[in-house]
Amino acid sequence: MTEDRWVTAVTDRSPSYEINLAMVFEGVASRVPDRPAIVHRGRVTSFADLSDRVRRLARFLADRGLGCSRERSELAGHECGQSLMAQYLHNGTPYLEGLLGGFRARVAPFNVNYRYVVEELVELFADARPEAIQFDGRYAATLAAVLERIDTVPVLLQVDDGSGALLLDGAVDYEEALASVPADPGVVPSPDDLYVLYTGGTTGRPKGVLWRQGDAAVSALHLTNRRADREWASLDEQLDALGSKAGRMLASAPFMHGAAQWGVLQTLCEGNTVVIQSDVDRLDPVDIWDTVERERVSVLTIVGDAFGRPLLDEIEARPRDVASLRIITSGGAALVPANKQRFVDAIPGIRLIDGLGSSEAGALGRAHTSGEGSAAARVFEPSPGTVVLDEERCRVLEPGEDRAGWLATKGRVPLGYLRDVAKTAATFPIVDGIRFSVPGDRARPLADGTIEVLGRDSVTINTNGLRRMFAEEGRAAVKHHPDVVDVIVCSRPDQRWGTAVVAVVSTRDGRTVTREEIVRACEPHLARYKLPKDVVVVADVKRNPNGKADYRWAAAIATGHTGDA
Repeated sequence: MTEDRWVTAVTDRSPSYEINLAMVFEGVASRVPDRPAIVHRGRVTSFADLSDRVRRLARFLADRGLGCSRERSELAGHECGQSLMAQYLHNGTPYLEGLLGGFRARVAPFNVNYRYVVEELVELFADARPEAIQFDGRYAATLAAVLERIDTVPVLLQVDDGSGALLLDGAVDYEEALASVPADPGVVPSPDDLYVLYTGGTTGRPKGVLWRQGDAAVSALHLTNRRADREWASLDEQLDALGSKAGRMLASAPFMHGAAQWGVLQTLCEGNTVVIQSDVDRLDPVDIWDTVERERVSVLTIVGDAFGRPLLDEIEARPRDVASLRIITSGGAALVPANKQRFVDAIPGIRLIDGLGSSEAGALGRAHTSGEGSAAARVFEPSPGTVVLDEERCRVLEPGEDRAGWLATKGRVPLGYLRDVAKTAATFPIVDGIRFSVPGDRARPLADGTIEVLGRDSVTINTNGLRRMFAEEGRAAVKHHPDVVDVIVCSRPDQRWGTAVVAVVSTRDGRTVTREEIVRACEPHLARYKLPKDVVVVADVKRNPNGKADYRWAAAIATGHTGDA
């Protein structure tokens, strides 16, 4: 029998067994060693082979002094006692090896947005202070420029991504690193070890959300006994529940986003197979549907209409044999009802799930759609612990109270934000002695027990589904143009992008500026997806009496303008 190694010391958690993701994965690999764990570009990696590589990476990191230096019991919620490893990679087997290998070494991997420019990466690494960076070769030159501007000297693991890039000075070739050590990590991880997910935060500054793995496994990954509607009682019970056949899951979104990470980690920890599309550089609907058909994928995850529309256009134009596909899950953004119905019509028997979640709260709820028609947008069945707090965050609103409040959840929530005491206190308040996560969405509890989500309280713009920017960082970048006097960056609906970034500007002496000029001013400071799709020049930018931007006015101006987007 497998020994239950970990007993929680936290009094408000009833289970005696808690999950460490690396150890669950190892248990799965011991039970189904020959089962395919990853399929990518025709290469099949078994659970046994993946486990061997994960353990080798863990040993490589441990041999370089990376791991846990202070146990969780000694730390406040915003503190980190483990080495952090940046993952500056596209989707692929090395990304999953990095996640699990880091966990196995008691190192905390974290996601890096590979669309960031040098300035944004410098800011991210200054905040995270990584002791190791795992990166695709194509980013060697960019990373070299970043390393010149940060104080730390991290361990560098360069993955051969086929780009032909030369080995970065000071880096170790990833395959050579794994081959240089035995598959013996030498350490035993804990459910107290961190799972770290970086998000832009409500200010646009990068913020690392710190989760205990024991909490993230339940709240974000749904690694629970779903038939009995409870947490697992032991690792043996968890492993005994492995299916006799593996399901196959394809996450179409980049693994650098939380929803995709949660999906692939859940898949592997439940003994199922992760399928990765061939083209990992962009959303290619032809490639995704061809992969679903060829590899007999059973679960596909997407991100709202920005992914849904092009996928629908392709499957309607050229139908495939996708009878294996049972579930499509949208995380990070909901599908509009019309597109839900298009999926139902195009793929008979498909089940659609809109997932409501947050980096700071995990899975908050979901909405289901089948052949009976499409569910209403932004109305969700709450997960256990998900509630709406009142405006003052003093009490939980009852179902049917006709007022908006704050979407929140309790129970297994994150510890805090890395090195940010104030933001940790603000996002994780204590109400009636219970610690909540309040990620920033406004919501209303409906009489039937569902929750209507009204939108993010902070001003954010989601373009192309996954790609989020903050109005303030856009404003700061546009202001680099010498003729711009004032600016509000907002969004408007767009058929192609879902939402398009628009800059509403006033200029010095009424001078004319073009979108191309504004984009050139922004390019050194923003990732490409954050650049304005349109620029509207007005005589004066309207602000409220307190000096804050009037975003409603700006959105109306942007929506009424027919421009470049």
